[in-house]
Amino acid sequence: MPESARFSLIPKEEQYFALFRQMTSNIFDAARALNEMLADRSGNFASHLAGIKAIEHSSDELIHSIVTKLNSSFITPFDREDIYMMAGALDDIVDLIEDAARAMVIYNVNESTDFARRLGDVIQQMAVQLHEVVSTLERPSGITPRLVEMHRLENVGDDLLHEALAQLFRGTPDPLTVIKWKDIYSTLEAATDRCERVANIIESIIIKHA
Repeated sequence: MPESARFSLIPKEEQYFALFRQMTSNIFDAARALNEMLADRSGNFASHLAGIKAIEHSSDELIHSIVTKLNSSFITPFDREDIYMMAGALDDIVDLIEDAARAMVIYNVNESTDFARRLGDVIQQMAVQLHEVVSTLERPSGITPRLVEMHRLENVGDDLLHEALAQLFRGTPDPLTVIKWKDIYSTLEAATDRCERVANIIESIIIKHA
């Protein structure tokens, strides 16, 4: 077999990194679309949801590509189970962003709240850090400060959720309002948790391959 043909059978490791970068780019796009939705005071949230759903569908296709590649690859840039975990956690972020947007439409919410907008901003900040981390994962350099920042932002998200729920239950609130916003706030905060989950997976990968 000619040497060129033999090497063409070996999958290029960098293709995984390209797919991960596309996924984090989708996460950023979904986070930005969510923030645009939360900032929209017209109450026309359905159109924003449609855009987020399209991004989520694109992420599903990327997950399929990663799984297909794993099933046919002899060489992977790091452990297969780590690739599965990382891909799944990245996909979960977009799913949770869509879940929050969908909940606002299902609950017929006509206007966002300051807490929801602040949580949305945290998600977008984490999406920026996540994209930068994954973009340098192939040759990790200066990655630790970004991971630390992601942990800090997740703590901010936790604090915002606690503040939002405390305000929600203050006085004698309308039960339906409590049900709606408790679900929305919790879903938004869960997206920050999943971003931190990806950071933890990346930290584990770096330690394994140090």
